[in-house]
Amino acid sequence: MAGETVITIVGNLTADPETRTTQNGGTVCNFTIASTPRQYNSQSGQWEDGPALFLRCSAWRDLATHCAQSLAKGMRVIAQGRLQQRSYQAQDGSNRTVIELQVDEIGPSLKYATAQVQKMQSGGYQGGNANGGGYQQQPQQAQQQPQGADPWAAPAEPEF
Repeated sequence: MAGETVITIVGNLTADPETRTTQNGGTVCNFTIASTPRQYNSQSGQWEDGPALFLRCSAWRDLATHCAQSLAKGMRVIAQGRLQQRSYQAQDGSNRTVIELQVDEIGPSLKYATAQVQKMQSGGYQGGNANGGGYQQQPQQAQQQPQGADPWAAPAEPEF
């Protein structure tokens, strides 16, 4: 949407992601990313940590499930999404405002780690064509793929 503030943050998860189901039956996963800038101090010859930014994040639907299955406390992640401001009334009656990141994309940082990627069957293309129809990628048999096979390989011709 136009006018939304899109940001990318790199940092570590402060706790395991928490998943819950909303009253409408939707799935949401909440977690916090701590991003700490590092600066080189030329006088001391050492790297120093700057003030940490703790950003509350939420992921919805399939992404929520994937986050809960894949992420854990301490993992370094790269997340991209839209900043959203929300106001509520606290238990003590005071009005509070929070800024949260509605995550659109997230993944592990490979700067200090490696990862195994497994394509999920629910992750097909959800767009439509000019006739109003949608294309769903055919489920792949992950167990039958040979070692080293491309998990992102798509069928040669989409079926409409």
